[in-house]
Amino acid sequence: MSEEEYFASGPAHERPVFEAVRAHLEALGPVHIEFASVGIFLKRGRTIAELRPMTKWVALWLLLPRPVQHRLIVRKVMPYHGRYVHVVNLSAPDDLDEDLRGWLTEAYLAASA
Repeated sequence: MSEEEYFASGPAHERPVFEAVRAHLEALGPVHIEFASVGIFLKRGRTIAELRPMTKWVALWLLLPRPVQHRLIVRKVMPYHGRYVHVVNLSAPDDLDEDLRGWLTEAYLAASA
């Protein structure tokens, strides 16, 4: 699925959140982006993060080498193949604060190509 096809039917709040996440990751280096019917997969060798559209927010699934805590983490942090899955609800690009950007950087570096 292409980026245009994906965003043709998604909620309006999804694209600005995606653009903020993509801009941060692409500033670090190359990112492979896959658009699927269930969401957007961001990879660098392994999966860095996933964006899943919800009615009022975008769920950012962030894969880190360690568990962390944040006010926007909405699910129990789960271990997964040597990493930890964190789910953060982002309603707008401004929700991507300094902590979350730092963890995106950490996830990017941990998912080496």
